[in-house]
Amino acid sequence: MEKIVETQAKSVLVKSRLPDSDYVINPYTGCSHGCAYCYASFMGKFVGRSEEEWGNYLYAKTNAVEVFEKELKKMPASLRKSSIFISSVTDPYQAAELQYRLTRGILEVLDKERYPGEVGILTKSNIVLRDIDLFKSLPKAEVGMTVTTTDDTLSRLLEAHAPAGSVRIHALKKMHDAGVNTYAFVGPLLPHLKDRPELLEKLFADIASTGVESIYVEHINLKQYIKKRLWKVVEKEPEEVRAAYAEADSEAYRNELNKVVKELMEKYNLRLRLGKVLYHKEFIKESKWK
Repeated sequence: MEKIVETQAKSVLVKSRLPDSDYVINPYTGCSHGCAYCYASFMGKFVGRSEEEWGNYLYAKTNAVEVFEKELKKMPASLRKSSIFISSVTDPYQAAELQYRLTRGILEVLDKERYPGEVGILTKSNIVLRDIDLFKSLPKAEVGMTVTTTDDTLSRLLEAHAPAGSVRIHALKKMHDAGVNTYAFVGPLLPHLKDRPELLEKLFADIASTGVESIYVEHINLKQYIKKRLWKVVEKEPEEVRAAYAEADSEAYRNELNKVVKELMEKYNLRLRLGKVLYHKEFIKESKWK
């Protein structure tokens, strides 16, 4: 990856279009994990980068903590219970966080203010374990771990620089055992697993073994700009895998996987958040995204 670019943010607390968050904060632009399927690669257009460069650049908003502290102090009392989500288009715990400590700084501001609203985190990194003290101190903190597979070979193929799936499962269990409110995010449902039911079941079994009781599940987003990057990886895979990706945007494919997910949720006594497997096109319509 290129050298990290340090930038100055004018604002970091942004109104959210997510279905269960009022505000989002993204301390970084770009993401060093470089996951082949990542929808957030569109963020490159805001810093003059192409979608193909996703995973090779990172901009750190070095004043993010100070800016957020000022924005939080200006927040009207009527909004002080709003939910805040960190981060929606980057990972808040990629390796650079060890140097810049922006995510921890933001959490420290929230803790100092005893912020009463929900504070959510979603990551693929075990670096999140560093901040267990703050998650336990905040009144309403919740941490999610994205786990798309616990087959580390497949994880390394599609999530080149993210911690392996097995590492994430271990981190999720450690957080849960420490008393942190936790959940898992299976997103996207990888077409690689469609004809490998043993791997799909292992994923849900491993998640259940952490003690987590609820999960989000989301179908893969195959917008054209994502396909363009993803296919460079998938085209080298066996024919049956390529075929699964080719049909992954069809309703029949989604319905088939929905049934499997429902069975696994029931088998492992897990609760599906938002009551359904998410699909980006429906989500965009429901949340009035344009």
